[in-house]
Amino acid sequence: MEKIDIFTDGGCSGNPGPGGWAFVMLKDGKLIINSSGGSPATTNNIMELTAVINAIKDCQIMGFSNFSIHTDSQYVKNGITQWIHNWKRNGWRTSSKEPVKNKDLWLELNDLNAKSNIEWIWVKGHAGIEFNEMCDSLVRAEMDKFK
Repeated sequence: MEKIDIFTDGGCSGNPGPGGWAFVMLKDGKLIINSSGGSPATTNNIMELTAVINAIKDCQIMGFSNFSIHTDSQYVKNGITQWIHNWKRNGWRTSSKEPVKNKDLWLELNDLNAKSNIEWIWVKGHAGIEFNEMCDSLVRAEMDKFK
C-alpha cells in the first residue's frame, strides 16, 4: 500500500494581515505535488485551515483516501480531532459560550475529514523538519506578494 504524507502550513504577517498557505504531498517519501496561495488580509488560523482543506481536496481528487497530515498547528490538529465534537454538541459554541471562529472552514474540514481515513500528526514548527520548512518557505513567498 502506498504511503501518502502531506505537510501543511499557514501564516500571516500581523494577525490579521497578509497571509499565505501551503502544502506538500509525498508518495512513498517522494514529493509529488506542492501548492500555495495567499490573501492580502487574513489571520494565521484561517491560513492554517485553508492549507489543510486544499491539501485534502487535492488528495481526494487524486484518488487517495488514506493519508497522514503533518501540521505544526495545534489549533488545526486539536480542533479536528478533539474540540469539534464539543463544538457540534454545543451548537457551534466554545466552552466559554462564544461562537466558534472560522465555523465555515471547520464545517468544510469536518466534511472532508469524514470522507477519508486521515492520521493527524502534530510536528514542531521551525525545527528543521524538511517538508515543514519547505511549506514555511512557500508561505513566506505568498506573504511577500502582498508587501
